[in-house]
Amino acid sequence: MTPRSDAGQQPVPLDAGGPGLDQDALEAQLQVFAREIGGLYRSQKARAEQLEEALAALKTAYLETIRSFAFVVEAKDAYTGLHLERCRAYGVALMEELGVAGDHPDAEYGFLLHDAGKVGVPERILSKPGPLTAAEWRVMRAHPVIGYQMLENIPFMTTAAEIVRCHHEMFDGSGYPQGLKAEEIPLPARAFSIVDAFDAMTTDRPYRAAMPTERAAAELTRMAGTQFDPDVVGVFLPLIDRLPPIAT
Repeated sequence: MTPRSDAGQQPVPLDAGGPGLDQDALEAQLQVFAREIGGLYRSQKARAEQLEEALAALKTAYLETIRSFAFVVEAKDAYTGLHLERCRAYGVALMEELGVAGDHPDAEYGFLLHDAGKVGVPERILSKPGPLTAAEWRVMRAHPVIGYQMLENIPFMTTAAEIVRCHHEMFDGSGYPQGLKAEEIPLPARAFSIVDAFDAMTTDRPYRAAMPTERAAAELTRMAGTQFDPDVVGVFLPLIDRLPPIAT
């Protein structure tokens, strides 16, 4: 069988005997499609903005719940006041100065809840006016682990849990509960230990008056490399004069 050849056949123009294209109709359809896409984009954008607002409101409510719980914990200790709120504000400011605040958005929860584990420490130990015995110190030193166990399984609280666990570790490895050293201690916990000590030194306590800011800064410098990360101390010291004020 000889195959049929199409040679010699000419293409038929679209506007000659065929249905052709209705250009006006096509443009009208494209315009309708564009309007629909535009409307869909605007509706999705509005929904995204609503979700962002709802998320921000949820975060605010969550932070207020955390703050309320933290204040209950703080009330068990021998001193109260605005220690927790100052530590949160100073800690966030230091994290921003270090350029890592965005990497640890839940750090402020850890700053507020650093002593949450004290709920597991008997009142007689927390409020004891004199020195603690060796056995009492063992109980007191368990509070970072207790606090960590309270937070470790909560979603989005990974950094917060690490701050709670490590806020008594020291840069030279002499801290507790694990004796971590230098960069073994998470950076947010190293930052927190500095602002916590600074606030402790610059506020009145039952056993001593507040230190002047200059003396507290000198103490941080003296303990850089032993209790504190010297690089983080170097970032914190110029920040002192720019720390956010805490309303009383």
